[in-house]
Amino acid sequence: MNLAMSAAEREAYLAEIRVGVLSITEGTERGPLAIPVWYLYEPGGEVTFITGRDSRKMALVQTAGRVSLVVQDASLPYRYVSVEGPVVSIEDPARQEDRRTLAERYLGTEGAAQYLESTKDVADTMVLVRIRPERWYTRDYSKG
Repeated sequence: MNLAMSAAEREAYLAEIRVGVLSITEGTERGPLAIPVWYLYEPGGEVTFITGRDSRKMALVQTAGRVSLVVQDASLPYRYVSVEGPVVSIEDPARQEDRRTLAERYLGTEGAAQYLESTKDVADTMVLVRIRPERWYTRDYSKG
C-alpha cells in the first residue's frame, strides 16, 4: 500500500490554508529551531513567509540557507507534507501588499486590517523569505 501523495496532491495540500512548522538547523550544539509560521504557496512555486529582520529565526535562516516546513492534519485521516529546500531570496523589507496577502489568508479581511494596524510600527523590520521546494515527504492515511 502506497500512502505517499502524488506531486499534484502534495502541491494542492501545501497550497491549502494551514499553519506550518518551520525547522532550521542550529548547528551541532542544539537541535533545530522548530516554530509555527504562516506561509504562502502556489503549486509549482516557492514557499514564502514573513519574519522579523532581527529575529532568531531570521539569523538561523541566513546562516543555514535551507529550511524545512511541515504541515499536517491533526484529525483522521492523518495527512502531512514536509518540504525542504534552499532560501532563494530575502526581500527586505517585506512589501505591505505581501503582508496584507498573508494576513488576509489567515485572518480574513477585517482581522488582517486589525493585524496590519497593530503591527504598523514594526512593518519596516519585516522581511519576506522565499524557499524553493526540493525534497518532499508525504503521507495520506486516507489511501489506506
